Amino acid sequence: MSSPKIKIIVTRRLPSVVELRLKELFDTTLNESDHPMSQGELADAVAEADVLVPTVTDKLDGRVLAHAGDKLRLIAQFGAGVDNIDLQTATQRGITVTNTPGVLTEDTADMTMALLLSVPRRMIEGVKAIENNEFKGWTPTWMMGRRISGKRLGIIGMGRIGQAVARRARAFGMQIHYHNRKPVSSMIEENLGATYWDSLDQMLSRMDFVSVNCPHTPATYHLLSARRLELMQKHAFIVNTSRGEVIDEAALARALDDGLIAGAGLDVFEHEPSINPKLMNRPNVVLLPHMGSATEEGRIEMGEKVLINIKTFVDGHKPPDRIIPSML
Repeated sequence: MSSPKIKIIVTRRLPSVVELRLKELFDTTLNESDHPMSQGELADAVAEADVLVPTVTDKLDGRVLAHAGDKLRLIAQFGAGVDNIDLQTATQRGITVTNTPGVLTEDTADMTMALLLSVPRRMIEGVKAIENNEFKGWTPTWMMGRRISGKRLGIIGMGRIGQAVARRARAFGMQIHYHNRKPVSSMIEENLGATYWDSLDQMLSRMDFVSVNCPHTPATYHLLSARRLELMQKHAFIVNTSRGEVIDEAALARALDDGLIAGAGLDVFEHEPSINPKLMNRPNVVLLPHMGSATEEGRIEMGEKVLINIKTFVDGHKPPDRIIPSML
């Protein structure tokens, strides 16, 4: 492949500086209208492109990838997750897949911490009270929430983001606990003051707050099921900034209805962009439109990683963020 002839198709609008650089380096087709591509449009794109630059909302399943032409050799994902891509089919067809890990860590951890604060302190309720002219002055018993200092935080998934959440939560005086496929190093545990739980069930039953920070894989689909939600304490709160599919949303709504948990903060949803109506308009639930990584700095850094992965691949080298299915 020679760089000037490389055909790049980008499925959504990216930061303008990233799009400009892509057009400078390659024969790049942009999605000027920024509409989500249909499965048919994605099939056409993989048939035409040498390199596809999709986002985490583009479902590249086996049926779409079956249309891939002989030219398609790289899928350079704009995003950290790759659960939208059929990696097995991509591998069988000789298509390399890359992502953009690391750059979203701090932004997502910030949003997680914001939800850990806003749900128990009833911040959204407070904003609505002001907007509805319900604030009549300070009183000793109005808008009382729950403090987070001294409380137990159970982190599900102690990767980059989970550790970043732990650092922030520890600064707020929270006790750090975590469940992971395997314990992190003793040095990391010591630095974070973190306690490992081999049993997720036992951890859930003892936490005041739970933060979901694991990826969506077949093993984590509905990891927080109805049975596990019932294990949580009635005063506990749950926050999810990872993937919506990790929580059974219907079971979560029932748990809230039945008072099995105190509240929830969600930035991701099981069937995005649709949201379970039973989670809407609850005073003890904060819902955000998948904003965890939505900072200008973070999105530009994601684009820079995409560029590096493409350029490295085109130059005949292994991209730094190559996904190997066995790693997941």
